[in-house]
Amino acid sequence: MKKLRFKVLIFAAVLTFFGFSQVFGADRSPINVNLIIDGSSAFTDVKANVTTWMTGRLDQILADGDRVTVWSAGPEAKVVYTGTMSAAADREAVKKIVRDLAGSGTQADFSGALRGAANLQASGYSYTLLVCASNSALSNLLSGPQSGLMRFSRVEDFSGWKAIVVGLNIDARVRRSAAAFFQ
Repeated sequence: MKKLRFKVLIFAAVLTFFGFSQVFGADRSPINVNLIIDGSSAFTDVKANVTTWMTGRLDQILADGDRVTVWSAGPEAKVVYTGTMSAAADREAVKKIVRDLAGSGTQADFSGALRGAANLQASGYSYTLLVCASNSALSNLLSGPQSGLMRFSRVEDFSGWKAIVVGLNIDARVRRSAAAFFQ
C-alpha cells in the first residue's frame, strides 16, 4: 500500500512539474523591458564586467515581441535604443548598444531615466533593470524626490557595481489588486 501511494505521489509530482512548465515556459506575452545603464565615468571602470554579465542576462530575459528601451543615465538621461525583439539580430543590436555605451562626467541621472521609463510604460508587464556603478548617484536617487520610483525587488551586488530590478508603477498596481481582493 505504501509503495502504491509513493508511486502515485511521484507520478503526481512529475505531472505537476511538466504541466506547469508549459505555463511558466518561454511562451509568454510580450513585456516592456527598460535597461537603465549608468552613464557616469564610474561606469568606465566596470564596463567589461557589466557587458559580459548583461550579454548573458539579455539572452535569459528577452523574448520575441518584447519592447526594449535602453537608457544611458549620464549627466542627462537619454534613450539610446528602442525596438521590438523579433529575431536574434534584434537581441544582438541591444547587446551592441550596451557594449558601445561610454561613461562621462560625474553624474548619473537615474531619476530622469526612471521617470521617463515610468511615463513610457504602456499596458502590460514591465521589467526594469538599473545598472549602477556610481554609489553617490544611487544615494542621490534614494534620498531625492524621485525615491518613490525605486521600488526594487532584487539587488545583485558585484565588485564596483550593482544590478537592481525596479518595479516601476508597482505601488498603483498593488493598491488596485488589494482593493479588488477586499471587495
